[in-house]
Amino acid sequence: MTFCAGCGERFAVSRQMVHEFIEHTADIQFRVSGSRIEDVFSEAAGAMTESFCGDLVDGSKERIIDVVGSDFESLLYNFLEELLVLFDSEHFLLSSVEEISIDEIGFKLHARVLGDLAGEYDLHSHVKAITYNDMFVRKEADGKWVCQITLDV
Repeated sequence: MTFCAGCGERFAVSRQMVHEFIEHTADIQFRVSGSRIEDVFSEAAGAMTESFCGDLVDGSKERIIDVVGSDFESLLYNFLEELLVLFDSEHFLLSSVEEISIDEIGFKLHARVLGDLAGEYDLHSHVKAITYNDMFVRKEADGKWVCQITLDV
């Protein structure tokens, strides 16, 4: 269960068809959809971890992430970039987003994430950077949130 600090609700992030990888010539691209923007950001972080390794990651280590953006795309970029910095600097591999709150007006994100040391896992790719190429975050007419991210590998 994930906790939304902003609204106080607990919600499950389902791993069944919430994100899909899109064929891309040289990079990794995926699209995520969900009923709440917090679901989408959490699942995008999980999809990025899946691009590193397909294994389930133990959640024995905790990190706090606070980022801001000027819009939803920059907020998502900054969130994923912070996870990538944790991976590169501390070898921290995300297991789950345990708490997340997103200020949709001020474009601020606070998250408590769990993970483990990457050395414990078989990694099959290395993400060099998050990109703005083909990136979007939007609320669809049916009320669902959708985002698309491209990772430079």
